[in-house]
Amino acid sequence: MRLMISGGGTGGHIYPALALIEELRRVDPDSEVLYVGSTRGLEKDIVPKHNIDFEELEIQGFKRSLSLYNVKTVALFMKSLHKAKKLIKQFKPDIVIGTGGYVSGAVVYAAAQMKIPTMIHEQNSVVGLTNRFLSKHVDKIAVGFEDAISQFPADKTVYTGNPRAQQVANLKSDFSWTKYGLKDDVPTLLIFGGSQGALKINRVTAESIHLFNRKDYQVVFVTGPKRYDDVMEQLKGQTINDNVAILDYIADMPNVLPKVDAIVGRAGATSLAEITALGIPSVLIPSPYVTADHQTKNALSLVKNDAAVIITEDDLTEKTLVENADFIMNDRDKRLKMAENARNMGCRDAATRLLDLAKSICH
Repeated sequence: MRLMISGGGTGGHIYPALALIEELRRVDPDSEVLYVGSTRGLEKDIVPKHNIDFEELEIQGFKRSLSLYNVKTVALFMKSLHKAKKLIKQFKPDIVIGTGGYVSGAVVYAAAQMKIPTMIHEQNSVVGLTNRFLSKHVDKIAVGFEDAISQFPADKTVYTGNPRAQQVANLKSDFSWTKYGLKDDVPTLLIFGGSQGALKINRVTAESIHLFNRKDYQVVFVTGPKRYDDVMEQLKGQTINDNVAILDYIADMPNVLPKVDAIVGRAGATSLAEITALGIPSVLIPSPYVTADHQTKNALSLVKNDAAVIITEDDLTEKTLVENADFIMNDRDKRLKMAENARNMGCRDAATRLLDLAKSICH
């Protein structure tokens, strides 16, 4: 298969694309892949490290107000459309797949205009602007949440799950908590606000360390590299007991997650794909800073299945954080039941499903 794939801006669009490429290379080592990203997104740093051919387009998103910025946006879109068509002619893909972000809009739309088989993957339970636009033009639509199906044309929409889930579920972890001075036989709670950390989660967690110090379970608090110094300044002069580890970053998070008994964190689509694939109970604190509040809707899909509890960022305090952590960590039966419910939601063959769907529309 010759696959052209495009997804950009955030890890939520990039990592599912990488998981699909990994599965394609596993089943078809002779396949050819070209990844088209944006000049501004994280993908230009992440994708080439995976030995994947990479091309970039200069593109930006629309602002909701009328402005000169949007005039430039349209001009860049037209320029990107032209370059995407050129890349398609050169690469001659069997299929073009978009995983979200503005750049995928230009690439997939160009392919649809050229009558190349096209597909999009929507990771979230609320459909993004780019995928809403592309849904009218593509051959197939894959979704990571069943809640998203009703937002797309029924005749071409298929639930596949998020391919990142399969990638994480198949990893064999050799991780030990002793690396961070903790024990492997004590239940462990991971508090993690995303790769950059989350300001309020960090502040409230730091305020709660004096309570976590007294728990029978372990706490691993990951601040994000740019926020670590601020957290340690906030904790200056405080005792941090040996059941608590405060880290700036964990590079091999997929290797660590199988050793986690519960997690406190955001409700991004990739995170939820990982924790359901592995069956990890969670306290979810959706980011209020995302389009259409989609993280809250992502989180509620787990809450209604008793796989997670939710705290809004407005309601996040020392009291609500510790009470919800205790609710899961101090009741082993509750924890195991939530873990089972999470696992039942996980789609551990999502990459295979997505690849099979892609093959079904190749000429």
